[in-house]
Amino acid sequence: MTIYYLSLGANLGDREATLGRAIALLRQNEHITVLKVSSLYKTPPWGKKDQPYFINGAAAVQTDIDALKLLDICLDIERQLGRVRHEKWGARVIDIDIVYSTGVEYHTDRLHIPHPYVTGRAFVLVPLQEIAPDLIIKGQSVSQWIQALEDVAAIQKI
Repeated sequence: MTIYYLSLGANLGDREATLGRAIALLRQNEHITVLKVSSLYKTPPWGKKDQPYFINGAAAVQTDIDALKLLDICLDIERQLGRVRHEKWGARVIDIDIVYSTGVEYHTDRLHIPHPYVTGRAFVLVPLQEIAPDLIIKGQSVSQWIQALEDVAAIQKI
């Protein structure tokens, strides 16, 4: 069994309800046990800034399947909830990213673990810190990574 950390976000539609539904769908999967879910946070857009604010959260899940199968489940949940990919970092109904797993490295054209931007995104690290405060990523704690970021003050717990 492997623990994976997921980042969830939405900035279109009923964002909070969509994130709740995504967690419910993860819980319904026979291969996934949802261990922890963070609070939700209102966060400014990252990358492409001319779009609505996001609602973000994090989840720790345990599974007996490999990372690519977990990715396929996450992508299927996104499709079920209405995700259509129009542009990189653009507005979206739902986004579920596998951002980290202790001892797992994956580098393919479909998936990178750790996520290439995990240590530079406050909207990922702040919710992650809530559910895994002692987690070490690339030799530093989540808290240490957060201290190095400038946009943390713009994140508001809901």
